[in-house]
Amino acid sequence: MTRAPKLARAGAGAAIFAPALAFGLAAAAQAPDLALPIDCTPGEDCFIQQYRDHDAGPGAQDYRCGPMSYDGHKGTDFALPTRRAMQAGVAVLAAAPGEVRAARDEMPDIPRGAPDAPELAGRDCGNGLVIDHGGGWETQYCHLQRGSLRVAPGERVARGARLGLVGLSGRTDFAHLHMSLRHNGDEVDPFAPSGPACTAPPAETLWIDPPDYRPGGLVGIGIADHMPDFDAIRVGLPDSTRLPPRADALVVWGHAYGGRPGDVVEITVTGPAGTIVSHRATLDTRRARFFRAAGRALADRPRWPAGRYHATVTLERADAALDHETLAFTVPES
Repeated sequence: MTRAPKLARAGAGAAIFAPALAFGLAAAAQAPDLALPIDCTPGEDCFIQQYRDHDAGPGAQDYRCGPMSYDGHKGTDFALPTRRAMQAGVAVLAAAPGEVRAARDEMPDIPRGAPDAPELAGRDCGNGLVIDHGGGWETQYCHLQRGSLRVAPGERVARGARLGLVGLSGRTDFAHLHMSLRHNGDEVDPFAPSGPACTAPPAETLWIDPPDYRPGGLVGIGIADHMPDFDAIRVGLPDSTRLPPRADALVVWGHAYGGRPGDVVEITVTGPAGTIVSHRATLDTRRARFFRAAGRALADRPRWPAGRYHATVTLERADAALDHETLAFTVPES
């Protein structure tokens, strides 16, 4: 994401200023209480890939003084694990009550850099909208699916109202919702409106139920009978809990986010004959999203032993497990 551009606006006049009157003079000066703007559970079926950048220089720093951001990032990115999850439909919700002030809904869901990606021409936000909460406060929602918006400029919405669906429009290469909060045009981090907190959670937050801070983790794991490529993993490989007995290979992959130099990805597979795979790989650079895979070829074996198998992927940081997942699968008799 870059700085969010302006969207098509509601007609000039009283409609634009109505939210301030509706909220009242006392309430208008207060920051809105924010609910989660996406219909998912962070850490389960979605995750926060990037937070607002608090570094005033050329670097990037999130509100807990970690690197979960990038230079100049102005909001919070709620990411879906795959494009397949996006296609299933994940709702974008109004974080607070207010009036829709601007909207766009016609841009295609095509990753930036793709041969058929459209010219952005200042439309980096893609499809999205702005909601005015009164008192100079507004939220902006970006990268929604084309044709999914359910609201229009001038319409009032309640907290939790369905606005549209998470998409892949605008300047992005992964399915996510970018939400930014502004007060009188200045960006505000709802996780830390008074500034970052390095050693403890901030004393102040604008979230009604703040999502946990996660400095990285696993997006998902899976098995395959060949080495998959990253594009296929990001699109979404079919879920599988069975491996053909004569598969050419047994491969386990782990998809992760928030990788830092020195992080270790450990992959193990055990089955009826004991340990089949034991692999460790160390990251040498920072990775917003990445995957690692390991496995064994069938080679001269007539088949994989029938029975129950367990694959485990662990993401380690500073000699401690940051996240791990285990997948049970079977090899049938025939």
